[in-house]
Amino acid sequence: MAEREPGQAEPEEFLYREEDFVLQAASWDHSDSAPSRFDRLLLSGWSERAERGLFRYRLGALPTRVLPGPLRLVAQLNEQRGSQRRPPQPVRSLRDPFDPAAFNFTRLRPAELLFRLRRAGSPGPPPEPLLVAINASPLGRGHVLLLPEPERRLPQALTAPALRGALEAALLSAHPGFRVGFNGLGGGASVNHLHLHGLYLERPLPLEEARAEPLGPRLGLLRAGPAPAFLFFAAGPAELEALSRAVCRAAEHLGALGLAYNVLASRGAPPAGPGAGGGRGLRVMLWARRPLFGPKAGEPFAVALCELAGLLPLPTEPLYRDITEGQALSAIRQHLLPEPELLRLGGELARLLEN
Repeated sequence: MAEREPGQAEPEEFLYREEDFVLQAASWDHSDSAPSRFDRLLLSGWSERAERGLFRYRLGALPTRVLPGPLRLVAQLNEQRGSQRRPPQPVRSLRDPFDPAAFNFTRLRPAELLFRLRRAGSPGPPPEPLLVAINASPLGRGHVLLLPEPERRLPQALTAPALRGALEAALLSAHPGFRVGFNGLGGGASVNHLHLHGLYLERPLPLEEARAEPLGPRLGLLRAGPAPAFLFFAAGPAELEALSRAVCRAAEHLGALGLAYNVLASRGAPPAGPGAGGGRGLRVMLWARRPLFGPKAGEPFAVALCELAGLLPLPTEPLYRDITEGQALSAIRQHLLPEPELLRLGGELARLLEN
């Protein structure tokens, strides 16, 4: 962790147990209902850091509009993030090692750390304890980083213990729009130091309810939204350990094939859809994509987990005002796999997970 300033205390520890999980978050009609203990600590700490000026810019209300078209893509104008965020680190390959000379999370100021998240009384192996830190260039209120111990200096490759810790964080929130996600190298990651994102998004997304095509007992293909994703599902906390290992095994397979990946976890319906019986749980979407190293000339916006899910944070007012669904889809889909390759890959992953 970063060196402490004189008199600076260690970050507060948030110790949680099974009974702290919010198995049924508030509905979107009541998204302003009582926050959980996790939400209160995170949002109060985040707001206090904003008042102290610890962010790169002051985040006000962000103009938001739904693009006309069947996919209902959500465009959001965030000019300050476009101009004032730290430039992404150059990435040369999917296997770039951690570089101690580049910016990394051991350099965070102690005041940027909100608390340490740690599970107590876990059955079986515990999830990775996570430091929860502000994202100094936020996409929205409450945007945080979820950091496995930074002093381990792990590169940006997803691990099952870190993913399970993030998925448990998602279940600690009572807000229906709290999602956790991961951008891999070549898939929009801006720092090559293991981290996930925690985001409060203020509207539902179609991919949280849509039916998936079954590929195997533990895997589906979800075509809702601008980019098809491989879908994993956990009905409750007891399934998160196996799900985390399955997602990371699939991600490792993608990396071995030279593909980049992004991950988003959100509350949602079972893979067969909301009308097929069974309760809600956690949907985990895994996107396979062509890797991109460095900015692409002529690209209107970067494509990472938010864009793949249908939320478009845009850096300029003209782009926000004028972009169409067709233009957004063209920008996103140039990173994706052709249909035959996607289906072949889905079969490979289904067989891999069955074994």
